[in-house]
Amino acid sequence: MARKKRKTKKSIKRMVILGMMSLAIIIGTTYTIGKYWIEIYDKYQEKKELKKKLISLKEKEEELQVDANKLKDPDYIARYAREKYSYSKDGEIILKMP
Repeated sequence: MARKKRKTKKSIKRMVILGMMSLAIIIGTTYTIGKYWIEIYDKYQEKKELKKKLISLKEKEEELQVDANKLKDPDYIARYAREKYSYSKDGEIILKMP
């Protein structure tokens, strides 16, 4: 009978240790998975922001490309200089209106 009690106590002790180890493994795995899910979500949000930024930069690039093409035209450059810097052609008089 004493042997059965020892076996029972040993088996209970083993079950408790096994249960605690299992619980520790489950908690560790859950923590790791949660951490990776948070990282994935952060990267997803960053990807969305970068896509928006890319779209705005492409639009800006198109605008700048149009401006660069306009600056290749000598007539546009002359008109721009007259409007922006008040340059005049020979014989022109510049009047500034308030």
